[in-house]
Amino acid sequence: MKIYTKKGDTGETSLIGGMRVSKHDLRIESYGTVDELNSYLGVVRDQTIDEMYKVEIIAIQNMLFTIGSHLAVGKDGTSMKLPPLNEADLQILEKSIDTMDELLPPMRYFVLPGGHNSVSFCHVARCVCRRAERLVVHLSTEDHVDPYIIKYLNRLSDYLFTLSRKIAYDLNIQEQPWIPEK
Repeated sequence: MKIYTKKGDTGETSLIGGMRVSKHDLRIESYGTVDELNSYLGVVRDQTIDEMYKVEIIAIQNMLFTIGSHLAVGKDGTSMKLPPLNEADLQILEKSIDTMDELLPPMRYFVLPGGHNSVSFCHVARCVCRRAERLVVHLSTEDHVDPYIIKYLNRLSDYLFTLSRKIAYDLNIQEQPWIPEK
């Protein structure tokens, strides 16, 4: 099977179910940004971080593929059996956030991204996650989106922020506080 089909050469692509849409369609932007997020999580996973976080990230990447498949279904629906969206995955994120947070010093200020590549990549992934969330929220005003997807992306950005702090803590990297100019 060849990787190229030439069907997208005119600026359109197919959704799951066969509906053709422009490549700039909000649905395409939404799941494309989820895909971009997934790629950044691969970069985070490739860093020198605790193996436990790598395992968590692989589970998150799998969930993002599931979310992407749900976002790729057009208004006409599909007869294809998609992997389920599972509330337990959201609870796993929350538990991990709580576990990391218990080990971190309390936040007393906003922190500037940076200090180490691993920390910075987490922040980039967090920003892409927030953009994906905004796009999916926008899509939900025009078409049906499972509300779980919005909740998951919202919680995932919290996870990525907390992970960035935990990695900085593990690496003994001093967080840089944001000090507003007066």
